[in-house]
Amino acid sequence: MPLDPHIQIFLNQYNEMPRPSLEDVTPPQLREMEKMSLTPSKEAVKKVYNKDIELNERTLTIRVYEPEGTGPFPALVYYHGGGWVLGSLDTHDSICRSYANGANCIVVSVDYRLAPEDKFPAAVNDAYEALDWISAHASQLNIDSNKIAVGGDSAGGNLAAVVSILAKERQGPSIVHQLLIYPSLGFKNQHPASMKENAEGYFLSKDLMDWFRLQYLNNKEEEQHPYNAPVLLEDLSSLPSATIITAQYDPLRDSGKDYADALKNHGVPVTYENYETMIHGFLGFHEFVPLAQQAINKSAAQLRQVFDSI
Repeated sequence: MPLDPHIQIFLNQYNEMPRPSLEDVTPPQLREMEKMSLTPSKEAVKKVYNKDIELNERTLTIRVYEPEGTGPFPALVYYHGGGWVLGSLDTHDSICRSYANGANCIVVSVDYRLAPEDKFPAAVNDAYEALDWISAHASQLNIDSNKIAVGGDSAGGNLAAVVSILAKERQGPSIVHQLLIYPSLGFKNQHPASMKENAEGYFLSKDLMDWFRLQYLNNKEEEQHPYNAPVLLEDLSSLPSATIITAQYDPLRDSGKDYADALKNHGVPVTYENYETMIHGFLGFHEFVPLAQQAINKSAAQLRQVFDSI
């Protein structure tokens, strides 16, 4: 199918924009450019606030979104995308607002450490320890500790999947669902079709993925580490049910599909949907791309069904 017309307009403009070579720009410079492109979200949420939490020898910031009602509420612990190098609480603010209202749950967005200043597994440790802290302080946050899900997009989808694995391995917080949005989870096939089809021209490119990996990982061997590529983990049984969303024009499409198939093969209930007219990162355009908002609404309704079933 052809690209969604709204996405095609964006891509035409994006591909015509002059951009510095990845060899000539630093991650901090890219983050400053990212900040300059931010626009405030239009969606109102009953209550939004930042909170600093104390973890092992460090402090992280979380942003809490509370919907209308009295609670205690179910919760979605959310990890933003950005290749483990970019992204922030602000870049994914509108997505979190939409999930808080759509799923009628508290969304807790985690400001984990970024690479290359903090390489693998710093983001993994932050993601898991933040979840552990949130679960332990659920009542303080007006959260029902029996109804905590995790989610994220792209690199954040990776962290949500890995956190689910760690919670099982360490007998940690109980997670009821994982929402993985165009996640980076590794590939079963060394030459995935999606990578060849969408290597360039569709916002996320193969070169940019390679650059992110270079910033995030300490060495090439870590590419096969199951906490970087969980699709390679031998035992994926007994993990939380999952909603996995991919985009047709995305080099990571087959990563999400591979993981959905692997989870199903290990008896994990999975709802998988590939959006055939979309590109990587499309939920970030939800305020002006109707299908992106529909994807949020649909996955939020699925999340709400999970919470209501408990």
